[in-house]
Amino acid sequence: MIVEGKNIVCELLNSNQKIEKILISNKKNEDINKILDKANRQGIKVEQVDANTLDKIAGTKAQGVIAFIPNFKYMELEDILLEAKRKGENPFIVILDGIVDPHNLGAIIRTCECAGVHGVIIPENRACEINGTVYKTSAGAVAHMKVAMVTNLTRCIQQLKKEGVWVYALEAGNKDIYSADFKYPTALVIGSEGKGVSRLVKDNCDEILSLNMYGKVNSLNASNAAAIAIYEVVRQRSK
Repeated sequence: MIVEGKNIVCELLNSNQKIEKILISNKKNEDINKILDKANRQGIKVEQVDANTLDKIAGTKAQGVIAFIPNFKYMELEDILLEAKRKGENPFIVILDGIVDPHNLGAIIRTCECAGVHGVIIPENRACEINGTVYKTSAGAVAHMKVAMVTNLTRCIQQLKKEGVWVYALEAGNKDIYSADFKYPTALVIGSEGKGVSRLVKDNCDEILSLNMYGKVNSLNASNAAAIAIYEVVRQRSK
């Protein structure tokens, strides 16, 4: 997998992510020199090429640096639950039902990492996988977030409920999200950009919650809705 951009590569170097090789521009600057220094200290292979070559490989403006990394390693649901246990916290999980836009996926993962979410769950089919665009949009947060890919979201939700996790779907026209109590083990389900949360998934959730809408437009972008809901959980748990 190819990941480009100074900030993203810096995050990769600061994480436990394996980096196979880094290409940097032969036109040095302070940021490139810092990346070069970190890579050398970690024993990572670095090659210098011209900026045009970098841009051609990346298919976009590479900001003078590209990293080659293995395909993303997905976790198991148990790994996410163990992460919460390790931190001594009630589980906080975000489930994404059919998010197909890599920019939305990256933005949601970035919010999750900033908010201390223990893990993100995505379905195997009809959804975006972790790719270079997701890495870039997440500002490198993917490298620090546990993401599980499951074959069946309904079975996953049923398993979470057996583990004592309350599962809430987010969709317009239902119970006010601010009336829910998120201090207990919690999973939030965020639906796809066009269709929302699928019927079978909703049927298996404990409750369906909504964000209040006061304008003429009655919906938010999936990543914006996710951010508001995620930080309501953070607000309640920080009291």
